[in-house]
Order: sequence, then C-alpha cells, then structure tokens
Amino acid sequence: MAQEQSTNSTVSQKQKFPIKLVVILLIVAIAGYFGYQKISFATHHESTDNAQVETQIIPVLPRVSGYVKTLNIKDYDSVKTGDLLVELDDAELQSQLAEQEADYNQSAIDIINAKATLQQASISLNVNKGTIDISNTKKQKALDDYTRDKNLFASEAITKKQLDESKFNYETAVKQWENTINDLKSADSRLPVLNAAVQKAESAMAVKKAKIDQTKLKLTYTKIYAPVAGKIGKKSISIGQFVQAGSPLFSIVNDSTYWIVANFKENQIRKLYTGKEVEIKLDAFPDINITGTIASLSDATGAKFALLPPDNSSGNFVKVTQRVPVRINISNTEKYKDILRAGLSAEVIVAIK
Repeated sequence: MAQEQSTNSTVSQKQKFPIKLVVILLIVAIAGYFGYQKISFATHHESTDNAQVETQIIPVLPRVSGYVKTLNIKDYDSVKTGDLLVELDDAELQSQLAEQEADYNQSAIDIINAKATLQQASISLNVNKGTIDISNTKKQKALDDYTRDKNLFASEAITKKQLDESKFNYETAVKQWENTINDLKSADSRLPVLNAAVQKAESAMAVKKAKIDQTKLKLTYTKIYAPVAGKIGKKSISIGQFVQAGSPLFSIVNDSTYWIVANFKENQIRKLYTGKEVEIKLDAFPDINITGTIASLSDATGAKFALLPPDNSSGNFVKVTQRVPVRINISNTEKYKDILRAGLSAEVIVAIK
C-alpha cells in the first residue's frame, strides 16, 4: 500500500512540473515582450510628462480709479471682443469736466479782452502819430512867428512883450511836440506787451482745452470693454467696490488659441527641431490622440527664467539635468477647443527614428 501511494505521489509531481514550467515560461515571455517594447519605444522616441497646455490670459485693468457702477459679467462667462464688462461711476469726472469747460469759456473771454486792448493800443498809436503831425505843424508855425517877431522887434516894429509872447508860444509848441513824441514811444512800447498778453491768454486756453480733452478721455475709460474674445476667469470685484487704476479686476482666457509647452531634458533635445510632428496626450482625456508640431525651442533652460535661479558660484556644484522649454502648436485646435484648458497636464511623445 505504501509503495502504491509513493508511486501516485511521484506521478502527481511529474504532472505539476510541466504546468509550473509553462506558467514561468509564459511570464518570462510576456515580460520579455513588454520589456522589448519598452526598450524599443525608448530607443525610437523621446517623451516627457513635464508639459502643460498654455494660452493667452489677458488681465483686465481699469485706467482710472472709481467705484463700480455696473457689472455685466459673472465667473467663467463667455465674452466677445468689444462687450461692455464693467462701468465705473463717472459723476466726479463729469463735474470736473463742467468746471473745466466753464474755465475754458472764461479763457475765451480773456482772449477777446486782450485782443480788444491790443486793438485799442494800436488805434491810440495811430492817434499819437496824427497828434505828432499837428504838434509839429504848430511848432513850425510858432517858430516862424517867433522868427518874424524877432526881425520886427529888431526894427522896433513891435514891443518886447509881443516878442516874449512869440517866444513863449514857440517853446510851448516845442514842449507839446516832445510830449507827443514820448506818448508815441510809450504807446509803441505797449504793443509787444499787449501782444504777449494775447499769446499768453491763447496758450492758457490751449492748456485748458487739453485738460478738457484729457477728462473726456478719462470718461471713456470708465467703461471697460473686452479687449479679446474668450472666457472670464474668477472676478474679484463687485458693484460699489472702489478700484484703483491699474489694479487687476479679472482675466480673460483666450479660448481660440492654445499651444503646449513641454520641458524636455537637455539630453533629449538633440534630435528635436522646428516643424517635427509630435503626439500629445492630455491627462484629463487620455483616450484622445492629439497631434502637433514643434514651433520653437527656447534659447535658455527653464532655470534661467526662474525668479530665484540656482547659483553655483559658491563652488558647491551639484550637476542637475536641466530642462529646455519647447513650444508645440496643436494641430486643428478648433476640433479640440471644448476639451483644451490652460494649465492641463500633458504628455508629449516625439518619434526620433
């Protein structure tokens, strides 16, 4: 009986041995196949999972300060170029504009007055020239009378008193003539001053006109329009909130232009070049095959663009494999527009043989 059991046990072990061997060989074959596939893929392809989807994100900034009057968008709304997004309260600017326009009108009146004064001075100058001619005629007549009376007095035809009166009249005419000459010089010297006053008033008016134009321009800035088409990001304002000029209100994500930025290791880029086709797989949609082409390779590694780049000047140098940003244009972007999102992680595969 014991011998029979021993014989059965030996037969059972012989039957199990081929099964284990087959399983082991099968496992080795599968592992070898996948290992070969892995090695073959690595030999003929370069890939990186350090990649993400990029697009243009345009910040919307107010160009003037003010309180938010109306808000026409919500988070993640779609907008078109030129859509009115935000309107700021313009009451203060409107009041400032009214004051400036009143001041401008006063400047116009000042110019009229300055020109009238200049014209009056010009007329006075012409009057003074006429007065000089009259004074000169009177002086000449007084001189002739005085000369004649001197001759008459020498012949004892008139009295000394008559000669003195002629002399007095002549001296008076000379003084009057000199006074008219001085009046003419004074009037003539006023013309440049009055002309400068007119130019000053016109310049002041031009400055006030420029301020009015500037205020009108600021009034147009109280209405903030969409600079591009896309989708609103998360807004950080609400109605009644005071916003400063230049402070970001929200951003618009351009949903019509997308590309991939893949950071390849420095030892992977030797066979990458502009125009080479690549395969893109998004982590969010791994079953969708997207293709693209290399648009450009960065002329500097990613570390050089870091806010705090590594500094090896201390001498404690530790070699770290650097990565080079590569921009990849997505083929047929419009087809994948609904699934593309800025910041999505991606894997990029490039066939090199």
